[in-house]
Amino acid sequence: MSPDRTLLISRSFLAGLGTQMFLHQEDRIPQESPVLVVSNHRSFLDPVLLTAALGRSIRFACHHYMGQVPLVRELVTSFGAFPLEAPQHRQQHFFDQATALLQNREMVGVFPEGAEPMVNFTQPHTVGKFQRGFAHLALRAPVRDLVVLPVAISSFEEESVRSAIPLKLLSWFDPSEPLFDRAGWHPVILYRRVNILVGRPYWITADRQQQYRGKQAKAVVAELTEHCHGEIAQLLQAS
Repeated sequence: MSPDRTLLISRSFLAGLGTQMFLHQEDRIPQESPVLVVSNHRSFLDPVLLTAALGRSIRFACHHYMGQVPLVRELVTSFGAFPLEAPQHRQQHFFDQATALLQNREMVGVFPEGAEPMVNFTQPHTVGKFQRGFAHLALRAPVRDLVVLPVAISSFEEESVRSAIPLKLLSWFDPSEPLFDRAGWHPVILYRRVNILVGRPYWITADRQQQYRGKQAKAVVAELTEHCHGEIAQLLQAS
């Protein structure tokens, strides 16, 4: 699907749901550089929202089970998402796919909280712990002029929360995911009015890449992770 068509479908889909979105700090979005978008995550609508708000097709890494469930697989791949592989191949697959897209100067999106806030309902203005895979990707990938862009999704009006599918059913498609090994239903959050707040970009310079190769690697990974988490947390609290 072409980027323009993906953007049009995303905006039309949100309009059909009656979701209103408001973009803030738009001037922080790089226009020429490859961009790794890092965001908080509570709803299946998040990739659609970010694509519609930022005005560019975003290639999202999505959960392994989404590539295993019929119809879901066709839906997410039609929007340009790439489901991650099973755990034993997941890290390398993510790195290879994301690097190729960034080298093509595309926009790639990640949700460092993982599936936890999708399965366990979380409050609108909270953000969980970040996994650091995105930071390793940004610092290690051979991509020039890469920008890591933290973006906060902040719902500010009553949401609709529904039960979509039994978690045990999802475990049939992805038995490796411990979050699905429980009773209950996978919640689905539908936003009514939502702010998309763009944080301060983090530029991956040659100096930072050099530090990643040396003794300071752990520190620079922590710095990037904390920058993105801190920006998103601050934006959520202020909204």
